Amino acid sequence: MQILQNLVEMTGHRDHVRLEVSVLSTMQQLPHVTNVRALELAEQAEGTLIRPRTWLQDGEILSSDCEASSDQRGQPLHTLPPLAECIQQARSSARHSDGPHHHVLWLPVWMHNKARTCLEITQSRPFSTQRIEVLQGIFRVYQNYQSLLDYSERDALTGLLNRKTFDEQFIRFASLEANASVAAAPHSLSDEVPQQWLAVVDIDHFKQVNDRFGHLFGDEVLILVANLLRASFRTQDRIFRFGGEEFVILLRAASLKEAHQVFERFRKTVESHAFPQLGQITVSLGFTSTRLCSPVEILGQSDQALYYAKQHGRNQVCHYESLVAEGALGHQVAHDDVELF
Repeated sequence: MQILQNLVEMTGHRDHVRLEVSVLSTMQQLPHVTNVRALELAEQAEGTLIRPRTWLQDGEILSSDCEASSDQRGQPLHTLPPLAECIQQARSSARHSDGPHHHVLWLPVWMHNKARTCLEITQSRPFSTQRIEVLQGIFRVYQNYQSLLDYSERDALTGLLNRKTFDEQFIRFASLEANASVAAAPHSLSDEVPQQWLAVVDIDHFKQVNDRFGHLFGDEVLILVANLLRASFRTQDRIFRFGGEEFVILLRAASLKEAHQVFERFRKTVESHAFPQLGQITVSLGFTSTRLCSPVEILGQSDQALYYAKQHGRNQVCHYESLVAEGALGHQVAHDDVELF
């Protein structure tokens, strides 16, 4: 009966993180369970890393999506061979025992044929067949509901996060930024210290693509650009389609130099990609720090930098604060007022 009540509570959430906390709380209440965690699988240049995103501490479930995602530390996936093999072979679960009182069950969360997170349950006793059935039953309810939430938050064409999810994601970024600013010394807020960035990306001359080849072909171009965006940024970054040919990126934990390099690498990736029939297309990008401003102001600043890139040759990356310092930009332009064509 308690499990049923927990499942009812779990499916009442409309937020991925709260849903994650709820399912771990349900599992943690089962007899002999000593620890529960949700692990984030983050793809890095050196390989896949595992980081705790939601965990059990002093009997309570704690979660900090922003802090976990911005933490560059992590355990390499290959150090957990049973889980690594499970992920590689796209299996539904993996188990490992390390002594008579330490037994671990991993349940990867598969979305779009990719394991983005993994639930980890540790018991003081071996997992019986009945216990595994109970845990997998809870997990399937959780994963089905995660898929429903994910569907409502995704752009139907590209599969990227949609516009309506931006505000919530930005609030999490802002919360991380505020915590970092409070904890840091004044000098640490320089451009050399990792911070959060917002970039607006626009496909150059996209209207001409639609006019010449039709909207169905234009949609294929949008899908290909979305795929390049996914491949160019980390799991902990967030990518949105704002509508039309405009995309927004929230980049976590990078210095100004690093952010510029990441955005420039993406621009070059698009420029060098062979698009069917078109051959080459390019993108322009404007970005700014998310520090100390509201979402509307930050979007406006990034749009100003993007507009400058559009007006000065396209196919380039422009940083708002640098343009202001150089005297190249004047008054701020509201996000909805920028004309890109």
